[in-house]
Amino acid sequence: MPSRTTSRTRTTSCTRAVVTAAVVALCALSAAPATADTRPWSAAPAPGGTRGPGAEDRSSFFLEGGPGTVIEDRLTVVNPGDRPRTVALRGTGPWIALAERRVTVPPRTRADVPLTVTVPAGTAPGDHHAAVVATGDGLRVRVPMAVRVSGPALPALTVEHVRVSGTGGSAVIRYALVNRGNTILAPRLTIRAKGHFGEVLHRVARGVPAALAPGSSVRLTEKWPDAPRLDPVEVRITAQAPGAAPATASGSYTPLPWLVPAVLAGLGLAGAGAAGRLLVRRRGRRGAGATA
Repeated sequence: MPSRTTSRTRTTSCTRAVVTAAVVALCALSAAPATADTRPWSAAPAPGGTRGPGAEDRSSFFLEGGPGTVIEDRLTVVNPGDRPRTVALRGTGPWIALAERRVTVPPRTRADVPLTVTVPAGTAPGDHHAAVVATGDGLRVRVPMAVRVSGPALPALTVEHVRVSGTGGSAVIRYALVNRGNTILAPRLTIRAKGHFGEVLHRVARGVPAALAPGSSVRLTEKWPDAPRLDPVEVRITAQAPGAAPATASGSYTPLPWLVPAVLAGLGLAGAGAAGRLLVRRRGRRGAGATA
């Protein structure tokens, strides 16, 4: 018969083996979901051929067509995990139509969803921006889309509604900048002011947007802490952008609104007084001549 020591040794070895196996099993069970959760799905424009999208492929849609055309493309949703993923899809503009509003992608595979972009007839040539948005499992992916409508480019920029409010150190120049063309413009503005005693302001405008989309406008303000306190001036704003003709607009500025009427009234009174004195002198000369 085996000794008690040998029996105890075997029991201890078996117990250690069971515990070790249990620990390994628990580690494996706890690690499997964590690995799956660290591999989220992704969405991007579909690559060419049958291969999956890579770093060298498109990160956004760039499409081109004339008014009235229908442009086709595809969106790829990739699921690298070990369970199915359901993703909701939508376009941000009325031009975009997706073949599926919701797609379920099996584990470790991808789904290509066809889409079309319909450019309405009569659309002005130029660049238009939208996106395809995919959401699922707490993740939101926005895939940008740029649609260039072919046709002649017509860059046009205007400056409107120039006015100055406040006086002295609280003076503020206000105006509107409008893109009336069909292309994105990069405007640059200059502000000048000239009064009776010469130029009192000449500088590049601050806060101007780096890019102004077709048909959009922006209202801008420019602080003028060193505005003249007595001299009425004309404020002129000139806007320039590559490819567009320069645009100018101006507005008048009177620091003290009552100053001009007062000056005019004073000049009128002075003129009336001079005319009265001249009339009195003439009458005096006539009277002296009659007496002689």
